[in-house]
Amino acid sequence: MAFVTAEAGKTAAPIDGMTPDQRFFLGWARIWGENDRPEIERLQTNTDPHPLPQFRVNGPMSNLPEFASAYGCQAGDAMVRPDAERCRIW
Repeated sequence: MAFVTAEAGKTAAPIDGMTPDQRFFLGWARIWGENDRPEIERLQTNTDPHPLPQFRVNGPMSNLPEFASAYGCQAGDAMVRPDAERCRIW
């Protein structure tokens, strides 16, 4: 919501072929990008209360209609959670 407010009234020109919304979501994903060994992921799962990075990206994004809209995802796509399963907090 903060990003939408910050971008209000601005020209949404694509950069490198990506819209501002797409760049926002790409930035979120890149923050959490990791390439861990299975042993490390197992250790993290057993000792860290936070989810593994891939779940910090795919989980929230698959719940956001804004993500689906930004990338043109359709119902049934892997990154679109069905309405009945979608988590809504606010």
